[in-house]
Amino acid sequence: MSGTVHLERDRGVGFLVIDNPPVNAGSADVRRALLARIAEVEADATLLAGVLIGAGNSFVAGSDLREFDLPLSPPQLPQVIAALESSAKPWVAALHGAALGGGYELALGCDARIAAAKTEVGLPECGLGIIPGAGGTQKLPRLVGKARAIALICVGTRVKAAEALSLGMIDALAAADLKVEAASLALSLAKDPQGSKRRVIERAPPDDPEAEIEAAVTKATAQGRGRPHILSAIACIRSVGKIPAAEGLATERAEFQRLRILPEAKALRHIFFAERAAGRETGTKVAPLAVRRIGVVGAGTMGAGIALAALQSRLPAVIVDSDPAALERARQRIAGEIDRSQKAGRMSNAVADAARQGLVLSQDMSALSDCDLIIEAVVEDLAVKRQVFRAIEQVARPDALLATNTSYLDIDAIAGATSSPDRVIGLHFFSPANVMKLLEVVAGTASSDQAVATGLAVARALGKQPVRAGNAFGFIGNRIYAAYRAACEFMLEDGALPQEVDAALQGFGFAMGPFAVADLSGLDIAWRMRQQTTATRDPRARYVSIPDRLCEAGRLGRKTGAGYYLYPEGKPVPDPVVDAIVIAASAEKGTARQPLDAETIRRRALAAIVNEAGLVLEEGVARSAGDVDVVLVNGYGFPRWTGGPLHWAGTQDATQLQADCAAAARAAGPDRPIADLAGLGLWPDAG
Repeated sequence: MSGTVHLERDRGVGFLVIDNPPVNAGSADVRRALLARIAEVEADATLLAGVLIGAGNSFVAGSDLREFDLPLSPPQLPQVIAALESSAKPWVAALHGAALGGGYELALGCDARIAAAKTEVGLPECGLGIIPGAGGTQKLPRLVGKARAIALICVGTRVKAAEALSLGMIDALAAADLKVEAASLALSLAKDPQGSKRRVIERAPPDDPEAEIEAAVTKATAQGRGRPHILSAIACIRSVGKIPAAEGLATERAEFQRLRILPEAKALRHIFFAERAAGRETGTKVAPLAVRRIGVVGAGTMGAGIALAALQSRLPAVIVDSDPAALERARQRIAGEIDRSQKAGRMSNAVADAARQGLVLSQDMSALSDCDLIIEAVVEDLAVKRQVFRAIEQVARPDALLATNTSYLDIDAIAGATSSPDRVIGLHFFSPANVMKLLEVVAGTASSDQAVATGLAVARALGKQPVRAGNAFGFIGNRIYAAYRAACEFMLEDGALPQEVDAALQGFGFAMGPFAVADLSGLDIAWRMRQQTTATRDPRARYVSIPDRLCEAGRLGRKTGAGYYLYPEGKPVPDPVVDAIVIAASAEKGTARQPLDAETIRRRALAAIVNEAGLVLEEGVARSAGDVDVVLVNGYGFPRWTGGPLHWAGTQDATQLQADCAAAARAAGPDRPIADLAGLGLWPDAG
């Protein structure tokens, strides 16, 4: 059985306690129990009103998504809500923890909503490729207006209780005891001589100016990349007040059911579950170490970003660097970001003040002596990193966790510079570290279970999406991205231009093409890595010199105003000079350039990604296909609505994709391995 609902009676009020741990998801069993208990309250003459409340830490955090790939079992949520709305007795939703999705729609079916101070409410369904399907698009606009409803629903915003009260999403905040105050509110409604029912569905929506609605539509469409569920949500919201309420509810439900079974919604559910699985440690019960203070060695862009991420999460941070100018730049950057976050309301005054007070800057390594976690974030050079770790070990507590932020280097080689490699892990942040969600937690050969468990716990404490990765060149993400970028560079030699490759891949759904990304991050970073690995490069591997030529010409990307593109006004503009460099590189190799259409570009680039992702999985660098998908979606701009590269691969023709992967491997040079995609179970129903 998946959840139940208990009826408790107290002084004329029937409390329906929804009990389906851990988050009271609205399963079929919960819906059946709700209907039965609502009928009991309705039939009991001693009960004057009803209150819905959740057991444990939440009201109802949403529907049980595991049911969405199956035919939905009756009763469905609209039937439960209809029972509330047709009841002769008033109902109050007592909200605490999370009241999201179907949980908030259940609350909207009540006559009033009261919430504990730390409650969050919202309708996040659009994040799963669907729309609210139990009245959300028809009722929220009647409370907050159409323009605000479009913004809230299409983004899936979680709204804190105080703001929800000001917007009208709830009716009251509990000052002390939620249950007692909900009962008082319910009884006051029962005694209301004007009638107890105040159904949301019967209210007229506020009269928003059409210009505000149009502005909200334009913004939501752009933010949602014009995906079908976004357009459907907008259409349903705009219909409120223009058609009968019953028709609006029926249309919304039909759209929900249609979208629920589409491949896009299935892909988004896949990545939803994969993200939750990726952050869990398996096979060990070791408790993580407590981390109350973080140290960072290196005051560059990454080091300052890591420290800022800690401060934003209420963890004091120490930055150590031998260069006082670098420390001052880090101080200014962090202070500026805290100020901006405070002014924008993203940080409360108390959190902002604590962040300012929690930052320590020092040129002395001994400032790290009281840190629970020390993260090295210096230049990507093995000798330098080993030297830094030897220095860290001289001042760190014996129980402190040590981590390297390396993007490519061998964790074991770095840990080998210490006398206790068991407490060394990789924490691969993505730039900007205070913004990007992904954090690869890399286990070295000697890394202890406790060290890895602590790394995963720290990632969660920082609000990051953790993924455990094995110790291999580039780990999961950078290794796959390197294969992708190389395939795109091959296409430059074969006949494409940078802007053509970028346009084709943006057409697939990437936020930016690979060459625009390279310009944004700086071409010199990869150039430096190529220079360091020249001696170990396989001479048979295909090597494209175009990026080197750009760097040699001083074109390092946006920061120099020129890279693959020119940036006369901060926006990329194709440059004939780059076209000439590309064409000359082809001529020097004797390559006869052939035009590549957008579909060919996409097939070649995606095959390179999928093939390398398959190899990463085969070699155990990633623990699951879902982990690979989480990394590429959260760190590299792979379109979320595809579910990630390996989920997407499982939706393609197996024979064609395997052939494309073989071609991608051959294009990279002789003896390049080809992933056995069928053996990875990407097409479980094949054969």
